[in-house]
Amino acid sequence: MQQLNFPSYQFKLKSSENKQLIFDKIRKKYVVLTPEEWVRQHLVNYLITEKKYPIQLIAVEKQLVLNGRKKRFDVLIYNSLGLPCVIIECKAPSVKITQKTFDQIVSYNMHFDAQYLILSNGINHYSCTLNNENKSYDFLKEIPSYSLR
Repeated sequence: MQQLNFPSYQFKLKSSENKQLIFDKIRKKYVVLTPEEWVRQHLVNYLITEKKYPIQLIAVEKQLVLNGRKKRFDVLIYNSLGLPCVIIECKAPSVKITQKTFDQIVSYNMHFDAQYLILSNGINHYSCTLNNENKSYDFLKEIPSYSLR
């Protein structure tokens, strides 16, 4: 897999039925290793290891319903009260982060009302916070650490 703009992490990998699998410590199971999954696993490890997010507050690849359509978010982090505080969208390294990508995570956030949004393709990372006063998003210089309210 491609080198990403994250520190190196040790992952549990295995092959099954001609597919490469990676162990997801959040879902506690092996999942198919796609380029997007490679980014997701690096980002989750980065959040836990470098940014000190508690593993028990992280949800990965869960379903939600938007406008009557079933969708799946990549990563959602809850605060200590069990309320969504960070929503994350991961893309494969070959996928550029565009306005369409940002619109996707904003539409998911209409459901969750998280304070922070993070987008990453493993090479470029964007994070922003919801500015309720101006009804806009303020972009941050880096992915925020776990000191969220």
